[in-house]
Amino acid sequence: MTVAAFPVDCSEGLAAALTLSGAPTTFVDDLEEPAIAEAALLVIELSDEPMRRLRHLERIAEDIGLPVIVVSDPSALPLIERSRGVTDFVIEPLDPAEFGVRLRRHLQTARSDERLLFKDLELNPLTYQAALDGRALDLTYMEYELLRFLVENQGRVWSRQQLLSKVWGYDYYGGARTVDVHIRRVRAKLGEERASWITTVRSVGYRFG
Repeated sequence: MTVAAFPVDCSEGLAAALTLSGAPTTFVDDLEEPAIAEAALLVIELSDEPMRRLRHLERIAEDIGLPVIVVSDPSALPLIERSRGVTDFVIEPLDPAEFGVRLRRHLQTARSDERLLFKDLELNPLTYQAALDGRALDLTYMEYELLRFLVENQGRVWSRQQLLSKVWGYDYYGGARTVDVHIRRVRAKLGEERASWITTVRSVGYRFG
């Protein structure tokens, strides 16, 4: 799921925090750009013009229909409190870890009602069910979570360690072989024709799509 970030020339701190979050991000220079409608969440940095940007946000809040995270200096808190359209806020200087947690939580909420589609594969996040060409796939919970993550982040190569952290969590102490085993099982359940959707990148990890 894509995050839209405004403005294009945001601070280095916000740019770095977005990169560390792992969320695909599209930077926009206009809050009414069509690209925002395709995003799952909007991040706005108020910079030195908080009142103007919050007023603009209020005008378009109903049209964009997205959760909005505002990044601001503490001095703008009274304006944020009175503003409509702000879902959450993070105070500068940014703590990348806190920002990442907030962003991922909102993305999780945003995608809870969305079915994920890739060709003839359909994933339902509400029921944790997967179907291939209308036929139910018998996936375990972790197989489903792995496949869901790959579908949501297709095109990018993920190392085994990254997949362990993103899918199993930082508290999981299993080795890289856990990832290989689950990839093999998911490929088998996708079937011979579709197993190639998950590509092995030698000495690096895996890519979907």
